[in-house]
Amino acid sequence: MDLPPAFVRQINVTFGERGAAWLAELPALLADTARRWGLTLGAPFALSYNYVALAWRSDGQPVVLKLGVPGSEDMGSGLAAMLLYAGRGCARILEADAARGIALMERLEPGNTLVALAEHDDEQATRIAAEVMQTLWRPVPAQHSFITVEQWAQDLAALRPTFGGGSGPFPEPLVREVEALYSELLATQAAPVVLHGDLHHENMLSARRAPWLAIDPKGVIGEPVYETGALLRNPIPYVYSWPDLARITERRIAVLAETLGFERRRIRDWALCQALLSTWWDYEDDGVMPRSIVFAEVLHAL
Repeated sequence: MDLPPAFVRQINVTFGERGAAWLAELPALLADTARRWGLTLGAPFALSYNYVALAWRSDGQPVVLKLGVPGSEDMGSGLAAMLLYAGRGCARILEADAARGIALMERLEPGNTLVALAEHDDEQATRIAAEVMQTLWRPVPAQHSFITVEQWAQDLAALRPTFGGGSGPFPEPLVREVEALYSELLATQAAPVVLHGDLHHENMLSARRAPWLAIDPKGVIGEPVYETGALLRNPIPYVYSWPDLARITERRIAVLAETLGFERRRIRDWALCQALLSTWWDYEDDGVMPRSIVFAEVLHAL
């Protein structure tokens, strides 16, 4: 297969030998899956951590085929979340083979992202996102393997040891506030639900059976207000070019608080924690301070 070099590098860097073995097996996996589920395969989308492509069933139904490294987050908790959502607020899973990292999903059409709407009516886009959130959230199953927001938060514990106990290039007052906030927020969480975990503008598409539906959940357990953080720091990279990001962020927080019934301060506090954590994850990947620190500093100043 003529796979994009950047995709091959990403898989190899992220998954090591397991990823290399999966890449070698990918052509056979695609051929076998097409036979098994009666598919005609089309071109792939832009590839990052999974192979995602257009496909059609034997009856002509348009679908999306997704293959990922077995055991990866997307093909583990992400797939489990989609199955739990069962089409409520999210694209439906039509067929799944979790052990082999394969899923067949309904194709959302026309499939426009929420980015375009946000560019000319951000307030309406924010209200739509809030409505999708409310449709998605499901009670936590008695038996599950979803990660929790507490487990995600633990990743930030590696920041100070990396810089000999300091904060390195990360602003010290920001890091200090987030450390205190995490302790407070985690200790006072409301009843948890199964969250999407990465619900931003590019992960909500226009559809026929509902105006907007989500795709690509992470599947994470936490209180509902946690979900608003990813939306606030998106759409990337457009958000960084907005002339008054602080004012827009305050307005978005107000809309989310009104629509969802959350406290504005708690929305801001969770968004700040997530913004720093996301920045730290990116920094860990390549040792370069990402632009997302800008948004963390904006929230810190609110």
